Amino acid sequence: MVSLQTPICDFGWNAVDFDLPGVDGKRYGIADVRGEQGLLVMFICNHCPYVKAVRERIVRDCLELQGQGIGSIAVMSNDPADYPEDSFDNMRKVTQQFRYPFPHVWDESQEVAKAYGAVCTPDFFGFNAALELQYRGRLDASRKETAPADVRRDLFEAMLQVARTGQGPLEQVPSIGCSIKWRAG
Repeated sequence: MVSLQTPICDFGWNAVDFDLPGVDGKRYGIADVRGEQGLLVMFICNHCPYVKAVRERIVRDCLELQGQGIGSIAVMSNDPADYPEDSFDNMRKVTQQFRYPFPHVWDESQEVAKAYGAVCTPDFFGFNAALELQYRGRLDASRKETAPADVRRDLFEAMLQVARTGQGPLEQVPSIGCSIKWRAG
């Protein structure tokens, strides 16, 4: 397991559209998931301890952000050949178990992860209503272990600011997580 940090936010970078299959049998693109005030695109997986430590918090924050006009989607781009826990069937199981309130989609070709420059799981991309990048940071201070309940909710607070003003905070703490498991070749 390689632990990586995300690069700093490239403010204003435009969201790249996609057409990916969800675990619910539907296909999803940006138009299907964006909210009136913005969009959160998350690169996650099932096996990563950094993701496991924050799954419940991701669900909590995305539910609350829905009420603020922010849509969300979770993209799984890992190659499940060496990580069977990340298979499409297991994605479906985890989605049901944790009651993901957002589409959970598979980027089998890994083209979406490459287009976004995703480097780790979790990797968060927060866009404003114009689909301009405004946040590329961590969920909170959690690492492989869940941080205390009273920690600052970095992503949630940033996305509330994006919903209110269209702009994210200038200072952002990078997300950290397991490397994306790229296909050989």
